[in-house]
Amino acid sequence: MPPVRPRPARSNRTYRSIAHILRPALRAMTRTTWSGAEHLPTDRGFVVATNHVTNLDPLTVAHFLWDHGFAPRIMAKHSLFGVPVLGRVLRGIEAIPVHRGTAAGARSLDAAAAALERGECVLVFPEGTLTGDPDLWPMLGKTGAARLALDTGAPLVPVAQWGAHRVLAPRGKVLKAVPRRPVGVIAGPPVDLDDLHETRGAAQTATTRLMAQITDQLAQIRDEQPPDGVWDPRTRSRVVR
Repeated sequence: MPPVRPRPARSNRTYRSIAHILRPALRAMTRTTWSGAEHLPTDRGFVVATNHVTNLDPLTVAHFLWDHGFAPRIMAKHSLFGVPVLGRVLRGIEAIPVHRGTAAGARSLDAAAAALERGECVLVFPEGTLTGDPDLWPMLGKTGAARLALDTGAPLVPVAQWGAHRVLAPRGKVLKAVPRRPVGVIAGPPVDLDDLHETRGAAQTATTRLMAQITDQLAQIRDEQPPDGVWDPRTRSRVVR
């Protein structure tokens, strides 16, 4: 495991209190393997985009980022902010509500862009929901993370994670706390966006590159060959990458 950086400087009291409770609990349930932390910028704000297998994923990736000195601003569905307890936690850690398909959607990106300007890390799940792929590979991504990076110039860091679904099954409600389950997270080099600025379809091209990198990194963790196509939730079938 790479050296752990000091406690995140940009974390607030609520974030630190929650981390104080959850990190020991996560360590009790998982055996973690972190890699690729050298790709996380330390001198500027950046976007982290990761695959989504189970509702435990935000904790897994936040755990990885916290252990390396970052308190991520998590972009989460606005409906979650209305859930008792969870909504209070999300507001306490200054998560960013995402309003999809409404005029308020632009405000979500504005809030994320402001956080990046302040040098913060913004965590995005570009699939928008849990993967529907039968074998739990990443689906087609939405363009929000790519647009955020293109609009702000912030690095777009692909992160793949695997194993949290052994603790909490996809769409499951019961934690399998014992025995400890292996969980791996790997960060890759930022997606190359230099040739895409001010080109037509830039956000979609960037998203395709992003999801391909996440999939390739996930293949490393799983030690498996990914499928030839990527799952399209609209057609419920795989399409060529």
